[in-house]
Amino acid sequence: MKKLFGVITAMTTPFTEDDKVDVAALEQQTEFLIGKGVDCLYPTGTTGEMYLMSAEERELVAETVVKKAAGRVTVFIHAGAMTLAETIRLAQHAHKIGADGVGVVTPSYFTVDDRAMVQYYKDVCSALPQDFPVYVYVIPQLAHNDISAETMNKICEACPNVVGVKYSYADMGRVLQYLRVNNGNFSVVFGADSMFLPALVAGCDGTVSGCSGPFPEYFVEVYKQFKAGNMEAARKAQDTANDLVWLMKAGADMSIFKNILTFRGIPGGHMRKPLMDLSEEDVKALHEAVKAYI
Repeated sequence: MKKLFGVITAMTTPFTEDDKVDVAALEQQTEFLIGKGVDCLYPTGTTGEMYLMSAEERELVAETVVKKAAGRVTVFIHAGAMTLAETIRLAQHAHKIGADGVGVVTPSYFTVDDRAMVQYYKDVCSALPQDFPVYVYVIPQLAHNDISAETMNKICEACPNVVGVKYSYADMGRVLQYLRVNNGNFSVVFGADSMFLPALVAGCDGTVSGCSGPFPEYFVEVYKQFKAGNMEAARKAQDTANDLVWLMKAGADMSIFKNILTFRGIPGGHMRKPLMDLSEEDVKALHEAVKAYI
């Protein structure tokens, strides 16, 4: 089964001024990222404003990215939703359109105990072919629920197509625990993109990075130098990438990503309310800060 690796870009979703998914802009973003050398694409996740879209809109985004990528890079669709039924619908749709796999975030808002967590992933995975890969997506600071390494082992035992975890909380200790899940036969991709290189050294397969959307080349350079064994060059590339991560507020405001894309000639589009676009003053200051990196 295919797995995520290297630079996995968490894509933004561009919205038009009248609040529709901007398909043409999404196609341009896909082409831009592939041209810059990212390894994998990950649309309709947190960076893609997933919970602010209807199932139909999320399916449109998934179809657009998969079709435009045309097999040139690995594409995993984030399918996690607020209900089990919608999660299964989106995961089955991703399989139907030819995506390489899916990510599924933990249940959100309501507290879910370990027994219910295992059952949730059993229900999702049993609705998919056993050879269609699934990444468990753990982001406790937003989703409320966490998954211990012990519970992740139980999920793997119950779900043969769970191949790894997308872990988006900056806890390297937990990362090391996840790397031992399923006797080490478990893919870990880290969402803390400022720790991309340390994660690779620890044994992770890559980073799922929102910050690599507007500036993919710096993260691509980290992975390229790491794979070549040039650790000093990789460290220097990570230093530059981190300057950008911190400048972009570590992805806390996706309108920053969209504005930088627009500044680089790729229409980033608008945010969906209640999220807001940057003010004109903030846009001007952002452009001044990032122009040295373009």
